[in-house]
Amino acid sequence: MTGTPKRLAVAVNPAASFGRNRAVGPAVVDRLTREGYDVTMLREANVELLRREAEQAVALGTDGLVVVGGDGMVSLGVNLVAGTDIPLAIVAAGTGNDLARGLDLPFDDPPLSIEVLVDALRRAPRRIDAARVRHGALTTWYAGVLSAGFDAVVNERANRMLRPRGPSRYTLALVRELLIFRPRAYVITIDGVRREQRAMLVSVANNRSIGGGMRIVPHADLADGALDVFIVHPLGRVGLLRVFPKVYSGTHVEHPAVEFVRARSVRIEASDVVAFADGERLGALPVDIEVVPGALSVFV
Repeated sequence: MTGTPKRLAVAVNPAASFGRNRAVGPAVVDRLTREGYDVTMLREANVELLRREAEQAVALGTDGLVVVGGDGMVSLGVNLVAGTDIPLAIVAAGTGNDLARGLDLPFDDPPLSIEVLVDALRRAPRRIDAARVRHGALTTWYAGVLSAGFDAVVNERANRMLRPRGPSRYTLALVRELLIFRPRAYVITIDGVRREQRAMLVSVANNRSIGGGMRIVPHADLADGALDVFIVHPLGRVGLLRVFPKVYSGTHVEHPAVEFVRARSVRIEASDVVAFADGERLGALPVDIEVVPGALSVFV
């Protein structure tokens, strides 16, 4: 194990994928221990307690942070190690697993994810970009996508739903919101250039997908030093219903209502619009976003 991390903190979401994958965390710890690593398992009753435990583990010193769960756990990990030299590893065991998809890691096979993790730990970590968001007095990091519009409203509804237990929950939430959603008035400042417009949604992407594989920005690159602003201009319900199924395959990019703009910094303002980053609720707009090239070290 010369040159590889020796001490690993493993943060586990026992409710990942609605509890269906609660055995994955102990399996990860068992396998890493058998591989000779000094493993600290972090597993608490709720995410806030888990975050505190993980913060303490990182503060005490670790050679790597492994998160077991979905994009909520990835968000927890990113916010602990972005801007540091502590690498992040992902064992995908959640519902969406979008950053795992973006990193070409297994996203629907936990046993394979464990094998890939063991192999990845033997290699040098890779640097990818992360985005830093200032919202109110707070600063939050994300590695995937910030949503502020129709997709954020869908995310909020999906988070309140108990069923179905899988990515189809997002699809059902989407269909329900289609019945009532209207375009919003935005002020978007991209690299210092201000624009006022109405839009169905505004997303700022570092990764390709959200919602368990919806390829909203299929050309996004995690390590290109830039973000991709994704805007859907006003559409009626029928028009939006025609566009959104294409998002799953990434074939929406040529639609006349769809716009992409590369950026290093973005400010989004709007009334009555909530922002989500990596599926986690940030709160009401405005938000200020900047890309930080190479801010995140990951085992892949």
